[in-house]
Amino acid sequence: MTVGIHPLFRQLQAQPLSTTVGPPEPQRNVPVIWFPSPGSSSGVCPQSAPTTPPPSRLESFCSDVCRVIELLDRLQRTGELPPPKLQALQRVLQSKFCAAIREATVAAFAASEGHAHPRVVELPKTEEGLGFNIMGGKEQNSPIYISRVIPGGVADRQGGLKRGDQLLSVNGVSVEGEHHEKAVELLKAAQSSVKLVVRYTPKVLEEMEARFEKMRSARRRQQHTSYS
Repeated sequence: MTVGIHPLFRQLQAQPLSTTVGPPEPQRNVPVIWFPSPGSSSGVCPQSAPTTPPPSRLESFCSDVCRVIELLDRLQRTGELPPPKLQALQRVLQSKFCAAIREATVAAFAASEGHAHPRVVELPKTEEGLGFNIMGGKEQNSPIYISRVIPGGVADRQGGLKRGDQLLSVNGVSVEGEHHEKAVELLKAAQSSVKLVVRYTPKVLEEMEARFEKMRSARRRQQHTSYS
């Protein structure tokens, strides 16, 4: 996604709005496994989520999933596998542990492709702040992003937030398309804890930072020329 520059922002100093409220992690190739969650139908292929990985890889993934589900369904109908063993296998596949694995691996798969599902991160509000910086906002024609997680801070110790996360909402209030100051006010207004909804899209943050750096460089060259 290419982020354009709002005409009003050209009149501002070439400095991104960055607020502290408290290095990108290497991406790893993680295999994705889907297991039916408790109570779900074992004979139905899962529907695509609103935010999905690229279709080509997803189609292959869903095809494999459907084959596994169909096999389990056929074994149950034909009795080829003793019922106790089949039931034990289904209990494992429908356990909370496997559901957690499914969510984590799907998120990792999506993140590796520059896509991600929204997730909730809850942080305690202490005297030391929340331990992260945000940048961007409507005035910069940009989403609001987590630009830095302060080492040793609250967010770093909790481990749920990372640089490159787009901030979607704060304590249930959406900040998509909002000004930078709106997000700052919501974060400051939080009492004992703050619940954030974020989505990991680091490529957009990289584009935004590259744009700001280009503007800063142009401004430095302009100042150097005026002093010469």
